[in-house]
Amino acid sequence: MKLNNLKYIAATFLVVIGLTSCDNDDVGVTVITPILDFSGTFVQEDQMGRPGINTVFSATPEIENDFNVTIPSEQGAAFQSLFETQLAGLHSAFGATYENNILNLDITTLTTLLASDVLQVAPDEPTTYFDGANVLTGRTLTDDVIDVSLILLFGGQTGDRFNGQDTNNDGTPDLPILVTDGVSAAGETPLSMFPYLEVPHGI
Repeated sequence: MKLNNLKYIAATFLVVIGLTSCDNDDVGVTVITPILDFSGTFVQEDQMGRPGINTVFSATPEIENDFNVTIPSEQGAAFQSLFETQLAGLHSAFGATYENNILNLDITTLTTLLASDVLQVAPDEPTTYFDGANVLTGRTLTDDVIDVSLILLFGGQTGDRFNGQDTNNDGTPDLPILVTDGVSAAGETPLSMFPYLEVPHGI
């Protein structure tokens, strides 16, 4: 269902609840009865089991859009080889080849895993995107999913392969920083109850 339609329905519902909860003695209160139209054909427009994966791997807007409307059970067959080519190309652009990552996943295994846009959950393991020991067993609100993804893609066996290294010791970095987006999660304190939004940050 289109997100805009969901927003409209939710907003209308709140307005109706707010208006009908007033006392009968209130003057000037008009109850609006919405006319909801569910006719037509609704299509999926987006999905994001793993944030940033489609953005990194889809080489063209057409691939990105196709990925968004393909159900996860069909994504592996349709996109794994495209993702592998893209990841190899990103390494090649910096004069490097992909090397097995910190999970010892080769490029084919990694892109096969990531081509299906789902968030795995391991019921008997700690819930985390990565906590130093457990990987992709779920996701908490404070997990830095972008950095974890970048480390898996570009970090190599040690996790810091593309981290601005000066490979020829001339004082100038020869490799870009690709293992982090540079955005710190420090100070993020989501609440423990729904909707989990933290207190607004002060200026």
